Amino acid sequence: MTDYRRLRVALLGAGAVGSQVAGLLRKHGDELADRAGAALDLVGIAVRNPDAPRDVDLPRELFTTDSEQLIVGADIVIELMGGIEPARTDILLALNSGADVVTANKALLATHGPEIFDAADQVGASVYYEAAAAGAIPIIRPLRDSLAGDRVQRIMGIVNGTTNYILDRMDREGSNFADVLADAQALGYAEADPTADVEGYDAAQKAAILASLAFHTAVPLDAVHREGITQIDAQMMDAARHAGYVIKLLAVCERLTGPGVDSPTGEAISVRVYPALIPREHPLASVHGANNAVFVQAEAAGNLMFYGAGAGGVQTASAVLGDVVSAARRHIAGGVGVGESTRANLPVLPIGRVTTRYQITLEVTDTPGVLATVAGILSDGRVSIATIEQTVLRNANGEPGTARLVIGTHTALEQDLSETVDRLAASGVVGRVESVLRVEGD
Repeated sequence: MTDYRRLRVALLGAGAVGSQVAGLLRKHGDELADRAGAALDLVGIAVRNPDAPRDVDLPRELFTTDSEQLIVGADIVIELMGGIEPARTDILLALNSGADVVTANKALLATHGPEIFDAADQVGASVYYEAAAAGAIPIIRPLRDSLAGDRVQRIMGIVNGTTNYILDRMDREGSNFADVLADAQALGYAEADPTADVEGYDAAQKAAILASLAFHTAVPLDAVHREGITQIDAQMMDAARHAGYVIKLLAVCERLTGPGVDSPTGEAISVRVYPALIPREHPLASVHGANNAVFVQAEAAGNLMFYGAGAGGVQTASAVLGDVVSAARRHIAGGVGVGESTRANLPVLPIGRVTTRYQITLEVTDTPGVLATVAGILSDGRVSIATIEQTVLRNANGEPGTARLVIGTHTALEQDLSETVDRLAASGVVGRVESVLRVEGD
């Protein structure tokens, strides 16, 4: 092997991803050195329990419980513990010790990203986080580097494999939510407590990271509108299929301009996560199973889509090791690390000021004049009807009882739509608002 400069690599955490990273560093060390221009010496792995069973057979002498001592002697620190603490403290220690940091910690970056990037800037270090947004899918580098000379207008992403697996099974098989969730847990796609996935918390963290990078603006996690998928049922899936749509949990990051945008530049952004209807011909509609995809619309480059595994130990390890090679190359080249730009400082608008199309499903009384009443309430609320379909529902005796209205709207302001739905629910002719779904991607 070429006599390369040797870099000391410290690993924090040896779970599903960390153990794979350690194994691949040891297995492909010569090849990685050729790519990086430096030998990557794994000098230690900090864990809570060195004797815990792991997916990869690793030498016992690599393990330590003293993360501080390991960090201060390293050139590159890989943080794969997850959570906020002690990850935040350890990363700040690594940066202040002069090390570059590689992390897949989406929760930490979504909540403490500005603090971490500022600490890196202060010492001229770099933070690499390709694996934090979409697992194995390369999306951070394209946004930060390849599209640095362009203006990203919109990102729509399926960034949570668990929810995509559940919704895909419900769409293709007609299965119900609870049954598919149980299967996802049995297969290891969902945790015993699936809240972070099915309620959209995981996707919201990733949306904050993607929006911050794409729009050069610090996006706090509490500015991301979040809804989960627990209310999606087979009936909603049927209605979507009948109308030519599929339901996906989307992270939508969008640059907004025009009337209603109150900022010095005339621009603002919206960052939101919710289940939405996508036309079946849209590329995101064909993302099946636990896969992820990110669809980017840029001013000059046009439409771009990045697709692949959004999770998995060895798959995510691929993205982590790509960052390690990048960090090693920076060490060899020297100079100050590349920081994250948030100088655009665009305001993040609340969901009420966003415009999109909607599909509203109502159960109504089956009596004359109901359609006129519903149409009048929508019109008064500045919500224009694009399509409407009525189905008569039979009672236990097989006689007409109520009817279901599926209403597609033209583009409307979210605040107007929300207030109008409240008026429909209180109108006396609407027995139940069965669902309200946004329409994206058409």
